[in-house]
Amino acid sequence: MPVSPDRDAEYHKWYNDNHLAEICSVDGVVSARRFAPTDGNGLFIAIYELDCDDFDSVVQRLGELGASGKMSSLELLNMQTPPIPKRYRQIGCYTK
Repeated sequence: MPVSPDRDAEYHKWYNDNHLAEICSVDGVVSARRFAPTDGNGLFIAIYELDCDDFDSVVQRLGELGASGKMSSLELLNMQTPPIPKRYRQIGCYTK
């Protein structure tokens, strides 16, 4: 979530124009998508697709990127309600 409602537009621009590309620059991360609730109420969701044999090494590289100072500032991210990372594995797929 944005650090404050008055910085909402700035947060979305930063996330879409900078942060998604930074996350995808990490070896093993192949795509990133964001979602917002259709009624405007609730949290935003970011889904990062990984193609790797070692999930923990990708998480480590993401941490290293953050610690390196090469990731753009996270000042727009509300850390009072920090992101809640979840891991999922694909169990089915259908393409029309």
